[in-house]
Amino acid sequence: MPPQHHTNTVMFSWFGEELEKRSGGTLTMKLFPAGQLGAGPVQQYKRAVEGVADITFGVSAYTPALFPKTMLAILPGKSESSAEATRRMLAAFDAHLADEYEDVKVIGLTTAAGIGIAATRDMSTMEGLKGAKVVPYAALTTPIVEAMGAVPVQMPVTEMYTGLSTGTIDGAYSTYNNMTPPWNFWDVASHFVTNVPVQHAVIFVVMNRDRYEGLSEAHRAIIDELAGEAASMKLAESFDGADAKSLAIMQQTSGKNYTLVEVSDDERARMDAAVAEGLKVIFADYAERGIDNAEAIYNALNQ
Repeated sequence: MPPQHHTNTVMFSWFGEELEKRSGGTLTMKLFPAGQLGAGPVQQYKRAVEGVADITFGVSAYTPALFPKTMLAILPGKSESSAEATRRMLAAFDAHLADEYEDVKVIGLTTAAGIGIAATRDMSTMEGLKGAKVVPYAALTTPIVEAMGAVPVQMPVTEMYTGLSTGTIDGAYSTYNNMTPPWNFWDVASHFVTNVPVQHAVIFVVMNRDRYEGLSEAHRAIIDELAGEAASMKLAESFDGADAKSLAIMQQTSGKNYTLVEVSDDERARMDAAVAEGLKVIFADYAERGIDNAEAIYNALNQ
């Protein structure tokens, strides 16, 4: 992420300041934004495991094979914001997710909540979704997107602006933050559809285990105080806060040719019914891959 991204200005800024303050300046952090320690998001977890960086920030969906159980937090459920999803992931972490992170020290987990669809047509009804080429938050949700009548198209967020502009895609799961600078989807999307079944991009911040264990007992204690709930909720604050700021910008800015559309309760019920059908397909696929308790994990993530 670039230096001005909210994860850097909120979460990592807080983390570095707290490290220095609590240690009396004996433990500090240096931030390397914008891929300075290695370009591309796919290798972020590996960089932490191998010690290329002491701490990395990444998206679990780029390496789904490493996090099959964590990926279940991507699916639509009860959480409508980063904060809600974060609390539920933390509550289920020890029982269901911890073994996926044995090679690292987990600093924090949260989500970017895809609370809407940026689209070039009205997708606030099942009829509007029918046949639409839509980018989901992960390939995992393909059965859900298909059950809603749309055609899933995998595409990184960096290509979505062009995709919407050229008609390669008709819509993409998005946040309010995607609509405004620096993403500027509001220049190429005619609609932003809200009250859709929310998908989540799961975000991790992890630390090289050897680096963590090599710290002094006092320094490890500081990391422990900041890791987990504190860092995870600070991450959630950065994502939900960025969305709130972008929504305010959208409400205060004129001259943009898009319409905010809210899915009606009746249409949301139809979409939720489609989600339920898609979930059955996903749980069956997990069972075929040897994870028989996928539905139980999903339910735990939605308590």
